[in-house]
Amino acid sequence: MEPLNARSMLDAAAATAAASATGERPPIERRRRLSPAALAVTNQKVSRAYSPIVIAGAVRLVDFVMLSLIGLALYFAYVVRLKGFHWEYVAAIVGMTATAVICFQAADIYEVQVFRGQLRQMTRMISSWAFVFLLFIGASFLVKLGSEISRIWLASFFVVGLVALLIERAFLRTLVRSWARQGRLDRRTIVVGSDQNGEQLVEALKTQHDSDIDVLGVFDDRNDSRALETCAGSPKLGKVDDIVEFARRTRVDLVLFALPISAETRILEMLKKLWVLPVDIRLSAHTNKLRFRPRSYSYLGEVPTLDVFEAPITDWDLVMKWLFDHVVGFLILLLALPVMGLVALAIKLDSPGPVIFRQKRFGFNNERIDVFKFRSMYHHLADPTASKVVTKNDARVTRVGRFIRKTSLDELPQLFNVVFKSNLSLVGPRPHAVQGKLQSRLFDEAVDGYFARHRVKPGITGWAQINGWRGEVDTDEKIQKRVEFDLYYIENWSVLFDLFILLRTPLALMTKNENAY
Repeated sequence: MEPLNARSMLDAAAATAAASATGERPPIERRRRLSPAALAVTNQKVSRAYSPIVIAGAVRLVDFVMLSLIGLALYFAYVVRLKGFHWEYVAAIVGMTATAVICFQAADIYEVQVFRGQLRQMTRMISSWAFVFLLFIGASFLVKLGSEISRIWLASFFVVGLVALLIERAFLRTLVRSWARQGRLDRRTIVVGSDQNGEQLVEALKTQHDSDIDVLGVFDDRNDSRALETCAGSPKLGKVDDIVEFARRTRVDLVLFALPISAETRILEMLKKLWVLPVDIRLSAHTNKLRFRPRSYSYLGEVPTLDVFEAPITDWDLVMKWLFDHVVGFLILLLALPVMGLVALAIKLDSPGPVIFRQKRFGFNNERIDVFKFRSMYHHLADPTASKVVTKNDARVTRVGRFIRKTSLDELPQLFNVVFKSNLSLVGPRPHAVQGKLQSRLFDEAVDGYFARHRVKPGITGWAQINGWRGEVDTDEKIQKRVEFDLYYIENWSVLFDLFILLRTPLALMTKNENAY
């Protein structure tokens, strides 16, 4: 544990010194060494990626709202003063703006690559906007409503709407180009296979115009003449075993196998190592003689690929989960503040030391995060790395600590992690301590695929916890079940699933707390 004041730092230093005096070494975090070429890539400053799907969806929404407001503003400014208010105009405005968005979509101008351009985007948009008005004029003529419609309003709506669209697209073009220069729209890609197939693949990716693929380098286990040191200018960064560590030190969006489908055994062995990462994994099919139906492929420009694994909770799902965490989390925090105040007072009266402490836990993609908790142990018996699991009747736990651990009230400060630091979710796999162990083995040594639970952001509560798998981990079954339930949650996530788990949590705390000490 790592309390939030200077005294705790002194205590931690004293504990380390005492461990050295007794011949014990403080735990050392295991990190795989990377090659100089890989380190050069990981040391580069990388901006957070923006989802093209979310950007395109946001532009659609802005178009609809902007055009609707323009049409309504012109209607109220001119028509209502002369003829009074009529709902038919409002319906027509909404219908025209919805039709405009549909036409823009049909003209393929809701793509990030198109946003970067100028001429192609503007000509398609002008022709689509004109088509909407021609369609409206034709429809009103057929139903004999042409004389009822204000021509001045219609012409003003066309001109003002078009000018607004042109200004919006010019601003969007500048914004998207700025994001592109920052690398926020790139798909940072690594290629597995540093041979002739890999070189052909890298060349095919680099020669495509308007491509968002940024090839960082290649990885290959072979050290003989079959493995090239560079593939079409992209350096060999290391072996396949290095990819997991590499992807945790820098942003990687896509792992692309250049190996032929015939190398099934090698591919499967590599996938067992890489599926724990929160990235898309695809198998390139550009050199394969065996061809499937076109619908079987997804394309990177003109390069056909076969999807193997997809990163969980991306694009709009990620937006929905972020909104759920922050809106619902803020409401829960407001409701929990009185309870948190009482718990803090009880801790302060029960034993000396800070009320809240920070502990290092595993976060998204295995990153180390500081998690807030109420102090449940005596301050002088603090375990900074949580290397020793709390057991039943543990002498380190205070009287108040036993109660708040049993009821999980010690977890309430993690709402600050959710709402303000955004490194936790309300619902997700519980963040385990970095030095968490089952007997003498670290958790990742005890369970195959343990780190796959870190493909999403950890949570205060989760599917494993409401099913009774919480508290002390003293058997293989307990940690295996946690991982099993966590992986099920990741594969079946939805906002409704999160809500269900959240609503079930209070009942689970009351009925399934036999392992919480």
